[in-house]
Amino acid sequence: MASSALVATALAVAPAQAAASLNPVVFVHGRNADPGVWNTMRADFARNGYPEDRLFAWSYDTSKSTNEVLSGQLQSYVHTVLERTGAEKVDLVAHSLGSLPTRWYVKFGDGRDRVAHWASLAGPNHGTDLAWLCAAWDQGCRDMSPGSYVVTHLNSGTATPGPVKYATWWSPCDEQITPHGSTALDGARNTRTACLKHNDFLGDATVSRQVRAFLSGDDASDADRVSQAD
Repeated sequence: MASSALVATALAVAPAQAAASLNPVVFVHGRNADPGVWNTMRADFARNGYPEDRLFAWSYDTSKSTNEVLSGQLQSYVHTVLERTGAEKVDLVAHSLGSLPTRWYVKFGDGRDRVAHWASLAGPNHGTDLAWLCAAWDQGCRDMSPGSYVVTHLNSGTATPGPVKYATWWSPCDEQITPHGSTALDGARNTRTACLKHNDFLGDATVSRQVRAFLSGDDASDADRVSQAD
């Protein structure tokens, strides 16, 4: 009986230790969205071993400047998450426009020392032509425009700096990111998904599984990949 109790205790402690070793995840939404868009993926992460208290979603005003306002606000938020959890680093998972302030924080803030993994879902990492339609009145659209100050500086020199591990997911059916290859980055693990619309990334089970595998360093995620961007 005693030995059985010890085994049961060990089995209970092992998952708890594994969960505690997971980096806190900060989800960052896209333009004109809010943290609620992550509910499906956050629930999926929780079902697969992430404690609720290590899953965060940053809320921000998408009409503000990526470099002058948002990246600094994100840096403060990350510091708060690290203090709250006692972790050394976070993982960032961004959708669409959220890819830009997260990249700016990593490249020009202290993110290289605070971020372990950076994942971009349908991000306008080289800009999107559709942003010109709203660039006249919306700062987020201006930042997403091809050749903008933000896009140009993010891609100058090394687009994926520091010890951070980078990954992107893009779809040939994305109606918001044009051209579709804009999301992929040199130095990142770039994955082409199935035929997903722009917001489908947020609730797709395969993308969620692949992102979790990337954050955990599980190379088995390669088996799920459709193909890489050139």
